Amino acid sequence: MEYKIGGRILSKKNHACGGNLWEIVRVGADIKVKCCRCGRALFLSVDEVKKMTKTYTLGEEINDKSN
Repeated sequence: MEYKIGGRILSKKNHACGGNLWEIVRVGADIKVKCCRCGRALFLSVDEVKKMTKTYTLGEEINDKSN
């Protein structure tokens, strides 16, 4: 899967804040994702992002159900 800046990831597990929606901020050797609920940013490898991803879309098509 090819990830692009501005894409949204719905993760399989919730973040500590309770949110499960992440926005892709940077793409390269690692991917930087930002929690859409609390703003926490993480650098993850592509394999880690693939493992955590339940659904991926470009833009704001996913609505966060955890808020």
